[in-house]
Amino acid sequence: MSTDALSSLLSNTWSFALVVLFFGGSIFVHELGHFLAARRRGAHVERFSIGFGPAIFSWRGKDGVEYRLSWIPLGGYVLLPQLADLGPIEGESTTDVKRLPPIDYVSKLIILIAGATFNVLFAFVLACVVWFVGVPTIADWTTTKIGPVEPTLKLTDGTSVPNPAAEAGLQAGDIVRSIDGHNVATFEDIWNGVMLGNGRAADGRPQSQFQVERSGEKINVTVYPRLMSEEKVRIAGIDPVENMLTAEAVVPGSPAEAAGVKSGDRILALDGKPVFQRAAVFEHLSKNPDRATAFLLQRGEDKITLMIKPRLETEEPGTKPVARVGLRYRDPIVVLHPTPWAQLSDNVVSTFRTLRALISPTSDIGPSKLSGPIGIARALHQQAQWDFRRALWFVILVNVNLAIFNLLPVPVLDGGQVLFATIGRIRRRELPANFIIATQSAFFVLILSLIVYVSFFDVQRWRRDIKADRAEAAAPAQPAAIK
Repeated sequence: MSTDALSSLLSNTWSFALVVLFFGGSIFVHELGHFLAARRRGAHVERFSIGFGPAIFSWRGKDGVEYRLSWIPLGGYVLLPQLADLGPIEGESTTDVKRLPPIDYVSKLIILIAGATFNVLFAFVLACVVWFVGVPTIADWTTTKIGPVEPTLKLTDGTSVPNPAAEAGLQAGDIVRSIDGHNVATFEDIWNGVMLGNGRAADGRPQSQFQVERSGEKINVTVYPRLMSEEKVRIAGIDPVENMLTAEAVVPGSPAEAAGVKSGDRILALDGKPVFQRAAVFEHLSKNPDRATAFLLQRGEDKITLMIKPRLETEEPGTKPVARVGLRYRDPIVVLHPTPWAQLSDNVVSTFRTLRALISPTSDIGPSKLSGPIGIARALHQQAQWDFRRALWFVILVNVNLAIFNLLPVPVLDGGQVLFATIGRIRRRELPANFIIATQSAFFVLILSLIVYVSFFDVQRWRRDIKADRAEAAAPAQPAAIK
């Protein structure tokens, strides 16, 4: 086995182990909350299961509880016969409930809410770890300044359509302050704000309200996003300005060194034209390889102009020479240290905005855009392959989502059982057992069907990505950015 193959195998094994650990661990933490709360409130615990369906293996502890790992990895449960009869879902109870004392309303609430509470506590602990070790991210995404705005967008079939951002009048260098009234702090906020928007014009077109800052003045701009890609999601047609046009080092003996460029200098413009991305620098030098280019640089508080003539260099024998000036740019990856409170609040806001878009009749977000267990596990695997800290960051999002989702007032979920208990409290008598069982069973089938439905689209996305990766690997190599 080659070194590269061994490295890839170890990387994938490590990532898979993290998926099992964190994805399964998030479910375990949730059920552990129910379990500990039930024991604390004196409720009888018959079974603690990770997964549904028949047991892969099980054992009975000294405390009389059956602990099991089940075949269907779509969650887990703690069987509490005094709390609710969920026999069709969790398996029949062998306990004679009539011989057990009833559970009071407050105890029911505490037990039912404990699962989500433990997920939030787990997320908070992980957020503290991320705060300490940091989370790597692409530097360009940490800004809200718009890069070059192309006049058209290319579709998957090779044709082009007008760019919504260009049609609306957005310009390179504009700083986006809010989308539809929601403040944005990163370019990911901008992309998500457009995608999750539910604005509609009078003619039915998707609509987003941008507030941008241009030359110190705040301007309101109406953008009509297009539905792009296989997913048919809203896209405004903008990308971030490239913040990493700063020289990390200057190659000895290069044209840049001869001209006086120093480490830390940042490129602002070429021949009087502002540049926002490395590709623009490369393109400009490629078009003007035989003459000196005026580089406008930011050096500390000062702006200086240096004339630099590129040098043609051949990367490999038989390839076309490339115009270079000899700069090595700063790493495009930065490590952020967001506070635990910021991490949790951002994830809570993101989750509720997604739910709002999901139920809004004017948005373009439907169930097919959601991710099921397959999509979540795959996303966690991808984050783990990038960096262990990214996996931690993603698990925080998963646990916040799990907590909020389980507290929705939907039968089968914890929030649905809270609803039933509350209705019983108001009526001063429990809802009929047959009604609860029938409702729970029906919604279990609906939720299971939804999971199967979204998992189908998870697999479709996976197949498309594999196909795209293979096409990219088979494509001829493109020239690298200047160095």
